[in-house]
Amino acid sequence: MSVLILHILYLVAITAEAMTAALAAGRRNMDWVGVCLLAAVTALGGGSTRDVLLGHHPLVWVVHPEYLLVVVVAAMTTIAIARFMHHLRRLFLFLDAVGLVVFTIIGCTIALDMGLPVVVAIVAGMITGCVGGVLRDILCNEIPLLFRAELYASVSIVTGGLYVTGMQLGLPHDPVMYTATIIGLAMRLLALRFNWQMPKFVYTLKLH
Repeated sequence: MSVLILHILYLVAITAEAMTAALAAGRRNMDWVGVCLLAAVTALGGGSTRDVLLGHHPLVWVVHPEYLLVVVVAAMTTIAIARFMHHLRRLFLFLDAVGLVVFTIIGCTIALDMGLPVVVAIVAGMITGCVGGVLRDILCNEIPLLFRAELYASVSIVTGGLYVTGMQLGLPHDPVMYTATIIGLAMRLLALRFNWQMPKFVYTLKLH
């Protein structure tokens, strides 16, 4: 049952990520091909990067090409309803938070199934959760959200850490997964609500 729920949340997450990426492409006046490519990179780029780095083949969208169809349909739907999208901003912030924690747990699970060390599993979760957005921001010539002060990568690390620790302790999978998901989601939503941020490094002195 938990696998089915995780799969449904994954489909929701890649749809939401594809739609937000399509809006970012629209703000850069990209053509429809560019919109679809940016949506695919954002929604599937984190998992693809993880798989390449870990040597986990074939890539997820190669095994499940229907994911590409989901992404393209989401992108084209965004183009059709773009004028109404600003009314759904809060919904997409919520779905982005869901995507972050779901992608993280999926990445950790794959790394653990490969028998990789705990630290690598947590990093794999963070890569899955965050790199798609990094690629989107780089292609849109923006400073990636991951490198700003927002609690984003840290949420992924906490979520992955809780999940991997529970698995290593031999605790039941479903309660561990749900606990990590709820805590990670709550952390991200509270950070958005109260503007929690990581400390910034500011250096302004010139070297002579």
